[in-house]
Amino acid sequence: METETATPWLTEAEQCAWRTHLEVNRLLTYQLEKDLQPFGLTINDYEILVNLSESEDQRLRMSDLATATLQSKSRLSHQITRMENAGLVRREHCESDRRGLYAVLTEQGMETMRKVAPHHVESVRKHFIDMMAPEALQQLRATLTPIAEQLRAERGRP
Repeated sequence: METETATPWLTEAEQCAWRTHLEVNRLLTYQLEKDLQPFGLTINDYEILVNLSESEDQRLRMSDLATATLQSKSRLSHQITRMENAGLVRREHCESDRRGLYAVLTEQGMETMRKVAPHHVESVRKHFIDMMAPEALQQLRATLTPIAEQLRAERGRP
């Protein structure tokens, strides 16, 4: 097949590696999501709870949380509304910027994190970490780190 650009097609080995990466990413996300369902959480809910629980005062500006979770501000706003209705987070106005809003982890949200985190870590271990030798994990990190750094730089965010 000819292309309009000089970009070379992927070799068979490159295509196989790429497609395997995509499949593993989809399957792992599906499994982790499935393992969070008994707690009434999605993987996106959990990621938001983690970001808030690890931030100073368990709060983040909505724009910073959108950046951290790779969500549009609109999508994050809908997600936060659902999580507010479940009592996991609340919105607070930013005193220094009247237009700014914070997402804040509630006590119920923190309690949910305490309850769910051990199960999530168990799922990550079972379906990812324990499937590889320590050397393979180290190599995977060494391989993926420059890719992540480059993509963050292209996005314009640290």
